[in-house]
Amino acid sequence: MCRRGGLQLASPIHLLPEQMPRLPKLYLPYCAPMPFRPLASTSLGILETTGWTPAMVAIDTMEKAARIDVWQAELNDFLGACIKITGSLDAVRTAIDAGHGVARQMGGNPRSTVIPRTTAAAQTGIDSVVEFNPLIEQFVVHLPHHPLGHERNSPMADLPVPALGFIETQGFTAVIEAIDTACKAASVQVVGKEKLGGGYVTIVIQGDVAAVRAAIDAARPKVDGLGKLIAAHVIPRPSPGVLSLIPATPKTA
Repeated sequence: MCRRGGLQLASPIHLLPEQMPRLPKLYLPYCAPMPFRPLASTSLGILETTGWTPAMVAIDTMEKAARIDVWQAELNDFLGACIKITGSLDAVRTAIDAGHGVARQMGGNPRSTVIPRTTAAAQTGIDSVVEFNPLIEQFVVHLPHHPLGHERNSPMADLPVPALGFIETQGFTAVIEAIDTACKAASVQVVGKEKLGGGYVTIVIQGDVAAVRAAIDAARPKVDGLGKLIAAHVIPRPSPGVLSLIPATPKTA
């Protein structure tokens, strides 16, 4: 049970437009609905994988493989994420094949499908609104094209980033030790943190490619004996979709 603003909340906040007036103003920024975007004229690709890092690497791979649009990223409460992409049928197929392959190589146990066309009736179940889970204190539905779809105090989507590094562990002790080592090993900056539940936590760093590689290489062995290493990966020149989904860390004075 999580208490915020005098309220006790035990489940994620996810409201339809007609339900918005019932929510205290404190929570309105976290529950804004996405304008309805018909999918009838485009194809839909779904890639679901265990781990936040394999999902982000898959997004980067898909965007670099074909001209697709990252529509939504939704945590599935099963230690993973479901990525939804749109585009032409050929582009979506190419992207999903590439993303599925890299997620499998990273041990993400991916599942994927391509839907050539959907109906308005089906989209009601496919579409997701912005959803904030107060128990883990973060968004669990990310909408890259919605101004409230993720934490907007991060400038990641607006600046060139040479490289991103991801350290994902099962266990907070392990990731804390790993990120401390990473930041001492090279000139890098922590830019994001994502929790999936089940003890899965990812910390994201940025810097030039050499620095990020050095930091990740130094951090990887520090996980041994403290937790389970899910992924340790570097993305050079991350794609726009990846940058738009980086969950910002709180700013410090």
